[in-house]
Amino acid sequence: MASTFLHWLRSPAAREYFFSTHFWGPVANWGLPLAAIADLKKDEEVISGTMTTALAAYSMVFMRFAWKVDPRNYLLFACHITNTTAQLTQGYRFVNYWHRGGKEKKALTAPPPDAVKGKVTEAIKAAQAASQSTK
Repeated sequence: MASTFLHWLRSPAAREYFFSTHFWGPVANWGLPLAAIADLKKDEEVISGTMTTALAAYSMVFMRFAWKVDPRNYLLFACHITNTTAQLTQGYRFVNYWHRGGKEKKALTAPPPDAVKGKVTEAIKAAQAASQSTK
């Protein structure tokens, strides 16, 4: 199988594929799912329900397009199925936080604002003291 792939890789068909929009369009489009995956670590409060819904719908439409186009564009399909999965996960996080009590649960477990402010102030003072001692 590896030798077949290497043979294809050296062929004009491979060059034609790698220099086409059938390849570079999906490669450029991978920014969307990568950003969505990175956003899964962010706070639920900053999730936009409208944008998440729009991006999930967009990816579902283009996932179908990538499957129906001839020849099938598997790279574009993989990009959009990944983005759809990430957006639906974000949508679940949004609904859980804003409509199913996640905000209240988070408020109960969060440290008081003064404790966080104190830690930040201590870190700033320590950094200033360190910079003063190096001068």
